[in-house]
Amino acid sequence: MFYNFSADVVKVLIIDDEEKLRSLLSKIISFEGFEVSQAASIKLAMQRLETEEIDVIISDVKLPDGSGVETAKVIKEKYPAVEVILLTAFGNIPDGVQAIKNGAFDYITKGDDNNRIIPLLYKASEKVALNRRVLHLEKQLAKKHSFDKIIGKSKPILNAIELARKVANTDATVLLTGETGTGKEIFAQAIHQEGQRAKYNFVAINCSAFSKDLLENELFGHKAGAFTGATKDQKGLFEEAHNGTIFLDEIGEMAIDLQAKILRVLETGELLRVGDSKPLKVNVRVIAATNRNLEEEIEKEHFRSDLFYRLSVFGIHLPALRDRPKDITLLAEHYVNAFALKANRKTLQMSDEYIKALENNSWKGNVRELKNIIERSVILAETNILDLDTLPPDLQYGKNKSQLLSAFSMASAEKLHIQKTLNYTAGNKAEAARLLEIGVATLYRKIEEYKIKFPNN
Repeated sequence: MFYNFSADVVKVLIIDDEEKLRSLLSKIISFEGFEVSQAASIKLAMQRLETEEIDVIISDVKLPDGSGVETAKVIKEKYPAVEVILLTAFGNIPDGVQAIKNGAFDYITKGDDNNRIIPLLYKASEKVALNRRVLHLEKQLAKKHSFDKIIGKSKPILNAIELARKVANTDATVLLTGETGTGKEIFAQAIHQEGQRAKYNFVAINCSAFSKDLLENELFGHKAGAFTGATKDQKGLFEEAHNGTIFLDEIGEMAIDLQAKILRVLETGELLRVGDSKPLKVNVRVIAATNRNLEEEIEKEHFRSDLFYRLSVFGIHLPALRDRPKDITLLAEHYVNAFALKANRKTLQMSDEYIKALENNSWKGNVRELKNIIERSVILAETNILDLDTLPPDLQYGKNKSQLLSAFSMASAEKLHIQKTLNYTAGNKAEAARLLEIGVATLYRKIEEYKIKFPNN
């Protein structure tokens, strides 16, 4: 039989008090390319596990200092990524069932092991490889959404990060406030990822993106027959987030009668699917966000005061970008490097005039607006220096609107689109013409007309 198993070397630990059997099994397994360790008892095996990175254990059921079946449970609880294969001289169904319940990968009788052990070992190794990939992805995800990824050294943003770190390991409901584009979802993800629910789902929904009825269905799901087209039961996002976190973005936009149903979940941990009469239990942490002043919305009777008090158990206000001017250059450098890499460009630098223009802008769209501006500049840059001419006209000329008119012409938009396409094709005009759905001759004429230059890749 041929096995295609490509991964790091799998380390196998054999636990058996019979030295000859251990040695023979060790040689057979080593010939297959596995790295093998041995232990004559459970005590010695546990010591090996503490000092070595073991992937698969092959253990006898009857050992001098205990049962392999019970030891499998201890090992899986302490080292869940380790796979355990149990061998026994006298197999019986109750022991086999208990072994699997305790987390063993398989349970086989000695005598059958000659034909089964190597194929079984490869199957266990494939699961080990999968576990490694999952662990790697989880580490990448944790790193991507950690507080360390939030860029800024100014006092307002550091204060917000400190508060978020403190609340992350609790189960408290969090209300994030601040203008649009200040990074509320980034904070929500970091709170989830560094909290006790990190291994479960993080589910996000923008409450302003749905009508009342659609939002209710998205949040709570429905029973079959609840409305036309509801042919089967469907889970809502609260159920999808069970044991994890749900992020309710722009909750200030939610219809007031739907707010009552959110309040019920917070108070009782129960929800009702649309069209159902039987409540479902859910265990969900809620993080909400809004760019509105909810206290003013309460006075206007647009938001429930009881829900506000439930949501604002722990409030964190995220500062506007204009309130943290020292961070503008840091953020700009980050996005310049990110978009240069995406566009396969060499390292780009910002001119002093370019940086000054960024620092003088009011940034009504906050970090999101800055990110979009930087991406535009990287696309338009004809050299490795980002200069004023790569910025939108209102940033170049401040409030002098008379100089802005040409920027909104069709010709300006066409030039930008052609420049972006040529950057994408690394200057390949034939490929650019194909993507633009124009002739190569037309493209050359446009390049000359607009004086389009190519980046120095």
